[in-house]
Amino acid sequence: MLNKDHPRYQSLVYRDKIVKAHKQGILADSGMIAHGRGETFDYLIGEKTTPNSQNTIDIAACYFLTSKNPVLSVNGNTTALVSKEVAELSKLLDIPVEINLYYRTPERIRNIEKVYNNLGVKELLGTDDDDFIDTPNLNGPRSPVSIEGIRKADLVFIPLEDGDRAEKLSALNKNIINIDLNPLSRTAQTSTVTIVDNIVRAMPAIITSINKYIDYDKKNLQEKIDNFDNKINLNNAIQDIIKRFE
Repeated sequence: MLNKDHPRYQSLVYRDKIVKAHKQGILADSGMIAHGRGETFDYLIGEKTTPNSQNTIDIAACYFLTSKNPVLSVNGNTTALVSKEVAELSKLLDIPVEINLYYRTPERIRNIEKVYNNLGVKELLGTDDDDFIDTPNLNGPRSPVSIEGIRKADLVFIPLEDGDRAEKLSALNKNIINIDLNPLSRTAQTSTVTIVDNIVRAMPAIITSINKYIDYDKKNLQEKIDNFDNKINLNNAIQDIIKRFE
C-alpha cells in the first residue's frame, strides 16, 4: 500500500506502474533500469516542466497539426506509464499507434496490443499480423516497421527511444519528436524536436497544446516551426540543469 503522505509518493506511483507492467509481460527487464535512469535526470530539472520544455511541447503540437502522416510509436515503458494519453492523442488526431520493441516477443506484443485495444485505439500497427519492412541501415529487432505506419510517415513520435533508430529514421528525412529527460542523449541530439521532460507530464501537456492550437491557421503554425531550433532548445535544457546548482 502506497502512503499518500510519503514525500516521494508520485514517484512511487509511477515505479509501481513499471513493476506491474513487468509482471504483466508488457515491460522487459531492462525497461525497469531505463525508468530509474530517467528519474535521475528528472531530479536534475527539478521534477517539473520548465518554460523551455513547455515551449518545445507547443512546437511539437504545431508539428502534429501540420504533418500529413504522423504516427505514434510505442514501447513497453510508454505503454506502462501513459497508454491512456497515447490513446487519447491517437483519437484526437485520428492517427495510428505502432508497437515497436527492442525485446520483441509474441507474448509482449499480445499484451501491449490488448492494452491499446481496450483503450479503443482504432488503428494499431506493429502487431504480429502487420506487414513489415526493414528500416535501411538499421540492424536489430527494431528495424522492422509497419509499411502502413512508420515507413510512410512524415512525422514519427518516439518517446523513451533508443538513439540508433532515431538516427536512421531522421536520415530518411522524417521529422522526429521525442521525449527524453537526458538532453545529451543521441536520441535527443538527433531528433527534430526533443521535449526534455518526464513523459507523465509531457503527454497531457501535448494534448492540451494541440487543443490550444487546433484551430490555428497552418501558416501561423509553420512560422512557429520555422523559428524553432532544437540545438538551442537542448542548450537551454542544459542551462536549466546548471542553474539548479548555482
